[in-house]
Amino acid sequence: MARTKRVTRVKARATTTSTILAWEDDPLSLRDKTQPIERPVPALTLRLQLKIRGPESTPQHYSLGTSEFRHWTAAEALRRGADLWTALLPANTRWFTGKSLPVTLDAGEDFNAFYDRKGLSFFHGTAAGVAVFSGESPDVVCHELGHAVLDALRPQLWDAASDEVAAFHESFGDMSAILSGLQLESLRKAVVSDTHGKLYRSSRLSRLAEQLGWAIRQIQPDAAEMDCLRNAVNSLFYQDPQTLPPDGPASRLTSEPHSFSRVFTGGFFEALAGMFRIQRSAPNADDLAVAARDMGKLLVTGIAAAPVVPDYYSQVAAQLIAADDLLFKRKYRDVLKGAFVRRGILSLEAAAGLSPSTVGATRSMVAARDRSVGTVTAALPRMHFSANHLGLGRRDLVVAVPAQPRSLHVSSAAIDLGPAQPPAGEKAALSFINDLFRRGRVDTAGHADPESGLVHPFIRKTHELVAEDDHVGLRRHTFDCGLD
Repeated sequence: MARTKRVTRVKARATTTSTILAWEDDPLSLRDKTQPIERPVPALTLRLQLKIRGPESTPQHYSLGTSEFRHWTAAEALRRGADLWTALLPANTRWFTGKSLPVTLDAGEDFNAFYDRKGLSFFHGTAAGVAVFSGESPDVVCHELGHAVLDALRPQLWDAASDEVAAFHESFGDMSAILSGLQLESLRKAVVSDTHGKLYRSSRLSRLAEQLGWAIRQIQPDAAEMDCLRNAVNSLFYQDPQTLPPDGPASRLTSEPHSFSRVFTGGFFEALAGMFRIQRSAPNADDLAVAARDMGKLLVTGIAAAPVVPDYYSQVAAQLIAADDLLFKRKYRDVLKGAFVRRGILSLEAAAGLSPSTVGATRSMVAARDRSVGTVTAALPRMHFSANHLGLGRRDLVVAVPAQPRSLHVSSAAIDLGPAQPPAGEKAALSFINDLFRRGRVDTAGHADPESGLVHPFIRKTHELVAEDDHVGLRRHTFDCGLD
């Protein structure tokens, strides 16, 4: 991998160069000490191609604040993320959009960024007199790229009516941002030095989207964490999302996907820190690269095998441990188990039951079953729900229910004692639907009853209703990461 060179004076050069200037991390990751670094000119014509819309400027060292600088720093972040995932995903993986993934760097004024199965879109806004462009942050860019990657790997997750599935999509975006950042040797060295080799500390690696978080706090002070948008170092413990409020301040765990995502992201980051320390007694930046690569392999393998069920977190965690058995001969077993048990993502009983013989037998059974019927890769079952209480009149609402057959019989922890009892798929789906309508996230598109309908005209929508014969279907149209 090409070395990076930190640049302290930023002036545009007159001729084309073989390098550009880009942010190593989020523009606010080191506050006023942050400077761009010199990086090779990124090409986006990989197997998983990306295409930035609009004219491409000549590769040069552009001044901060210019559209040309923002173009190339976004392109460099996209390239590092694409390099990471292209090396890990199955060779036949394709974007949902087709051969290439379109990217719009400035889609208008908003504190937002999103993936919508048409491409990635980033925005700009002004807070306290400061212009903030979400596409300028590698954290935000690689988070949104993560949504597209996960959609390519497991498209069944897109429409799943499940709080945990939606939250996992957001967590995967944050995991993508962290692992993509670790593709840079300079960042790995800085993080190892700053944390004294103890990765599970709040650092510029764990703090995600500092600049966007700062901008959002200027408008709604409790909508983001104190020093970033979300921090992968946290002490949140799993709770059944059906028992949580649908929204709330950043200091509180809620069922809202970005909020609930922090539980899995925290477990992931603690596991990554353990994987790093297990390499040797005094691990270095090269060991961190190995840990990041191996974690990426575990994620891709585990996610591909995890069935879509209401307690999706526990299935993914268990499949990561099973993937470790398969790929690394249980090298990371203890740190994975420990991290997910401490988060309550796996109950004590579930972790104890994941013996090598059980995992091996289950994997063989699942592989044979999936070869014959394609259970894990099949579309989710769709169920009808009465929608009268949602203001849709007497028509049924049809949604994709998280009800695939379980491959590993595991569950998350209950707050009081023992394993949690996973809810039925239809109950989880109904809870998800109710939360969406409470938050005003559904575009009713003329399907709401004129008298009893809930429209929420000024709230950003993530889902829409579509006519289907004598009922309406619920469809996701975006994963967004902005402020309503």
